[in-house]
Amino acid sequence: MAEGTGLENRHTRKGIESSNLSLSADMTQPIPYEARFRVGTRVRIGELAELARFQADWKQHHPLQPEQLEYAGQIATVGEIAYYQGGDVLYTLENVPGIWHEPCLAAA
Repeated sequence: MAEGTGLENRHTRKGIESSNLSLSADMTQPIPYEARFRVGTRVRIGELAELARFQADWKQHHPLQPEQLEYAGQIATVGEIAYYQGGDVLYTLENVPGIWHEPCLAAA
């Protein structure tokens, strides 16, 4: 998951951990470093068409991997939240592989 060299924070069920995570942040967020979903929240992964569109359009850090599309439409629990330079919010979901961008998730 580490990419780059900046010191960032990761929120887990155990509290805030520091981690060496750094990404360019070109994704617009209404409030930088403000996660829409908290650790432990159940979220719905976007439908296949939405994920495929995001995968095709997103040219920055942590692109969706092909295996992530297999989880389209499923419900998962937020396990970790990482904030990258510029305010991008990235999620790790319990029992689901990959790094997830906030636009790929919705409230369950």
